[in-house]
Amino acid sequence: MQSEVVQLPLGHRLYAWFETNRKQVIWGGGIVAGLVVIILFFNWNKTQQEINASEALSDISAGQVGNPGARPAPQAYLKVAANYPKSGAGARALLLAAGALYVEGKFPEAKSQFERFSREHHDSPFMGQALLGIAACWDAQGKTNEAVTAYKNLVDHHPGESVIPQAKFALARIYEDQGKVEQARVYYEELNRTEPYSSVGSEAGMRLEELLAKNPSLVPKPASTPMANPIPPPTSSIPLTVTNTASNTLPNTVPKP
Repeated sequence: MQSEVVQLPLGHRLYAWFETNRKQVIWGGGIVAGLVVIILFFNWNKTQQEINASEALSDISAGQVGNPGARPAPQAYLKVAANYPKSGAGARALLLAAGALYVEGKFPEAKSQFERFSREHHDSPFMGQALLGIAACWDAQGKTNEAVTAYKNLVDHHPGESVIPQAKFALARIYEDQGKVEQARVYYEELNRTEPYSSVGSEAGMRLEELLAKNPSLVPKPASTPMANPIPPPTSSIPLTVTNTASNTLPNTVPKP
């Protein structure tokens, strides 16, 4: 005779499991609830920090209203960057501070801030601007070799950045000044071809014309095109003989006087 196992309803089984594991359930629920609270607070705090940083950055721009000729002091941007280092607005403030220092002619200080941005915000969509700023600071100080290295690092390792045309134009200009006209021509031609409607492309086109005018040897010579079906010389196997037909056919019947 087979014994039948009585199946309890699902609700009863869950209740029985809960009663058996009451302490573990309570502790686990408390931990999960605590994690949720922490995550919510972190997200709220991050959002609030971003809002505060954006407002602080906007206040700097608002100070220019009514006085468009005035430029914000780099220290104002640096203060926002220091107070909100992990925010997007703080990152933008650091980049703006570097740009303001560059405009003031403080190239070493500007380069230092551009380099700081590249270290602290390497995932930022503005990374290209920072790398271009570093190269431009070397360039402005007359340190050509360092500038070329920085520009080429940007061009070769960050090809998707929007500032690549500016970097290539700067390289072409430096090569032209160094007398490396062939390397300059390559960049000018590329920019004139790929950026035809931009200011950089237009400037590159004018520079290219001047470069070719000064260096005629750079102008490519048109290649001679061979005839598609050249006419071969006559090759007759029948020998040609030239005969004096007049003397052979003229009858010797001239009457004697």
